[in-house]
Amino acid sequence: MSNNVHRPTFIGIHSRDPSTQILYISSGCRQSMGFTPSYLVSKRARDFIADPYQGDYSSVFESKEEDEDVDEANAYVMYMNIKTANGDPVLHRSTTFKCDNCVIVIAMAFPELPYQNRHELEVQMLDGAMKRMNVTRDKEAERANASNHQRAAARWRQRSETPYGRPVPLYYAQSRQVKVAFVLENPEATEVQAMEGVRRQNGPLVVFVTGSVGRLIDADTSDLMRFPFLKLVAPEDLLSVSKFFERLGETTDVLFKTFSLLQRPHVIDGDIVVADEQNTRVVVECLGANVQDGVALLLRKLRSEAPPTMDAMGNYLRPKVHEVDEDGGYMTLSDMISDDPETSDAPEWSRLL
Repeated sequence: MSNNVHRPTFIGIHSRDPSTQILYISSGCRQSMGFTPSYLVSKRARDFIADPYQGDYSSVFESKEEDEDVDEANAYVMYMNIKTANGDPVLHRSTTFKCDNCVIVIAMAFPELPYQNRHELEVQMLDGAMKRMNVTRDKEAERANASNHQRAAARWRQRSETPYGRPVPLYYAQSRQVKVAFVLENPEATEVQAMEGVRRQNGPLVVFVTGSVGRLIDADTSDLMRFPFLKLVAPEDLLSVSKFFERLGETTDVLFKTFSLLQRPHVIDGDIVVADEQNTRVVVECLGANVQDGVALLLRKLRSEAPPTMDAMGNYLRPKVHEVDEDGGYMTLSDMISDDPETSDAPEWSRLL
């Protein structure tokens, strides 16, 4: 088990626009920053960055409208000094994930390290190439070349005019990815047990979910609050997902899992119950990260498929491929994230020491 498990950690979610408004933050912020969650919610996340580049922070998550469907690495690691309640800046490692109109932040504090002014925001993109980008320098170069970009765009519009006066699109984007962010209470608090033969386990409760969940399954955000997450999971995957939660509780690393959700889970008492054998499966790829007081999950839809059949012994027989919609040809999340052990602690480029 990593020593980082015992460090002050918290989960935060803020808006993806320049305001960086805090939408949710777990109670671990008390130990990491000295603030209560109620104090931080609705405030701007960037205002708690103690480094001079705080104005550039939101630009990390900017995407042009035409790039929203490009399968880019949406996970980033950055080190920054965070303001605390007593006025002292404390170095934090933030692992962030983009999800529709919000950003999930998994933060870990390093209070024992001496303060060092970090003049530039360095961000590690956790894809296979392990790209490094210096946001501060990139923004300065962008401002310097803004006029050149404007002139180039004007020339492109002139060349691509149709007889009707409309520009020809460079490409047609793929269907938009469906991504949903969940925050669950810590599984250890709910004693999740991976037991054979259990049709429905309660497991950790949902404490936050993005509005995009309605595009993934037939459920509303208000209905899912304080609802057991495992009741959304297809019965044939309950055991493996329970074990996935156990693994998350043993590490601070980002872990991956592919499993199926029920398209029409029984969330509201009195609603029509769709039997498991008739309930379409929504196959998702899940990126999970654990902190002291919760679990953050980023789910991305891979496809929908018919429910598996059962043999005479009651065992599920999974179909090889029975898709209602196409995968979309995206890279897997695990392909985007390097498994290099250096990414779980201070990377080589960090000036921690």
